[in-house]
Amino acid sequence: MKKAILIIAGLFLITLVSPISWAADLGGKKILFVDSYHEGYAWSDGITQGIKDVVSSTGANLKIFRMDTKRNGSDEFKTQAALKAKALIEEFKPDVVIAADDNASKFLIMPFYKNADLPVVFCGVNWDGGVYGYPYKNATGMVEVTPMPQLIEQLKPFAEGEKIGFLGPDMLTSRKEVDNLKKTFGLQVATYFAKDFEDWKKGFKQMQEQADIVYLDTDGGLYKDHADEMKSFVESNTIKPTGASYDFMAPYALITFAKIAREQGQWAGDAAVKILSGTPASTIPIAQNKEGELIINARIAGALDLEIPFEILESAGKIIE
Repeated sequence: MKKAILIIAGLFLITLVSPISWAADLGGKKILFVDSYHEGYAWSDGITQGIKDVVSSTGANLKIFRMDTKRNGSDEFKTQAALKAKALIEEFKPDVVIAADDNASKFLIMPFYKNADLPVVFCGVNWDGGVYGYPYKNATGMVEVTPMPQLIEQLKPFAEGEKIGFLGPDMLTSRKEVDNLKKTFGLQVATYFAKDFEDWKKGFKQMQEQADIVYLDTDGGLYKDHADEMKSFVESNTIKPTGASYDFMAPYALITFAKIAREQGQWAGDAAVKILSGTPASTIPIAQNKEGELIINARIAGALDLEIPFEILESAGKIIE
């Protein structure tokens, strides 16, 4: 089945991700990857793999530190995790730091390494790095933008109206996502921020009642142990069309335009290698994600008794049956 070619706000293309190849010998150089979240969370795992795609052939020493701030959401925990990362930086003495997702930038990079000597590459920062003061003289990065208007446009033919509902975990990134959907696209959005899996189910039903189209934000990796129950639940309780922008949420949504985590990791790894090869971080322009995959969930379509047009099915990168 062919990949869809989709222009999203003039910036996104549905395409395959391919590793970047570097011939540079960076033996003796050290990279510290600070992940805001945890191993086993699909988004973090994708970024990690993208970094490894690039760095593994260079000879550089890659060390990984996980802040684990999805499963531990208090500001006190995030602050302590950042202090542990700072202590590791002082011990490991990396030549460049890659900081993935918002909490690493907010709690580690901004307070301790803004305009410092240590080069920094951020990735996975939602929408706008300016909230953390980027750009810095020692930093570059890739922001993460959601193709919401195009997702809504695909869902509209199956909806009775245009009221948007947003369901996500009760954490910084989801609240920031809503703020930027309103600010960037002028959307009016009803919201529900779930505290745990049982609350997520409650929020799903509430958004189904209140909205015409329901956007399922990341589950934060918090409900991974409930995957089978989530699938059964949404198939039994979906009455309005649902959409998502993460591939690991596709089993629960009718249509997904999936951002690709490996793109963030590969870009960050590429930027880190350029810096280690002598390119100043400040000369590498801040970028925005461009790649994605269209995923159709035929099981949800069946639950809604919908017939997905052939041209959409043909253009999908994946169909869940």
